[in-house]
Amino acid sequence: MPIINRIADYADDMIAWRKHLHMHPELQFECFETAKFVTEKLRAFGVDEIHEGIATSGVVAIINGRLDGPTIGLRADMDALPMQEETGLPHASTIPGRMHACGHDGHTTMLLGAARYLAETRNFAGRVALIFQPAEEGGGGGAVMVQEGVLDRFDIKEVYALHSGPGDAVGSFYTTPGPILAAVDTIHIHITGVGGHGAYPYETADPIVAAVGMVNAIQTIVSRNHKPYDDLVVSITQIHTGSADNIIPEKAYINGTVRTMSKDTQAMVHKRLSEIVAGHAAAYNVQAELDYEYGYPATINDAAKTAFAADVAREIAPQVDDARQYEMGAEDFSYMLNERPGAYVYVGNGDSAGLHHPRYDFADGAAPAGASYFARLVERALPVG
Repeated sequence: MPIINRIADYADDMIAWRKHLHMHPELQFECFETAKFVTEKLRAFGVDEIHEGIATSGVVAIINGRLDGPTIGLRADMDALPMQEETGLPHASTIPGRMHACGHDGHTTMLLGAARYLAETRNFAGRVALIFQPAEEGGGGGAVMVQEGVLDRFDIKEVYALHSGPGDAVGSFYTTPGPILAAVDTIHIHITGVGGHGAYPYETADPIVAAVGMVNAIQTIVSRNHKPYDDLVVSITQIHTGSADNIIPEKAYINGTVRTMSKDTQAMVHKRLSEIVAGHAAAYNVQAELDYEYGYPATINDAAKTAFAADVAREIAPQVDDARQYEMGAEDFSYMLNERPGAYVYVGNGDSAGLHHPRYDFADGAAPAGASYFARLVERALPVG
């Protein structure tokens, strides 16, 4: 079964929705206009319930099937990124410094397409909870929705989400059971020494030398402290210090990111960072403080639900990879998968710029495939009779 014919019939409508969303990006929890657009469409489709203002601007809509049954959650994120678009397209962002560079305009569109079809046909036994989430890009909107009781309130038994996948054929699908994306944590190291004249370093406690020593030692966590088959990334991305060539500063700041797939590896990194910072502070006679900020947990697909999702995807597209290598990016859908079984799946975006790139654009040809996948997922999981 290829793309559902009825969904293909309103492919042009989905293109119009997606371009409208792309032109009007919103950030973090402030997705009010996006939510308004979503709710207007949902009302027009005739969904049974609309619940607004969840996690500030999130929306959950309910569609009842023909018969009673369990509830499946389908999630799309709505927020954009704080970056300047460089596509030059007619539907480029109209707001300077904001753009949909991660496909969330397409994710929202695919879920709206599925909502329209499911509200028309209702060929399932149970309920669908359509989750339109703000603040995936750093705000942890998925965590807030879970904390506000979305999964319990709507009695959601399993959850699924789609994400754009640049580099794979448009409308193809890929996923993997178990970990598919990493946990992401942030390192902040604040160093305080004794500043002074650059000509008299012996009168100072130089935070720059301490910072350089720490950064070099931090690189050994990956090369010397972790098992090669436990994937790990530790990247120092910022060092801020100093103001002039003849001044040894008093303070230095180091910032970085840690990506892990297991809690044991995460704990090891935290421990080694603490030891390295304390040891180098003593060695260089400075004060140093590590602030290890835990972020999104690893995104872990349920094995059985992932196999089911891949089977559904094969009804839609001939190209489905259900054993793709996991990646070291992160995603706050992880909070929902921590609470309910489900699967996170990618839909191919073709030979486009990469995610978070100023020339990225969602491939509109992927929207009917994604909407069909969501719709068939519900019909297969909640069959009538």
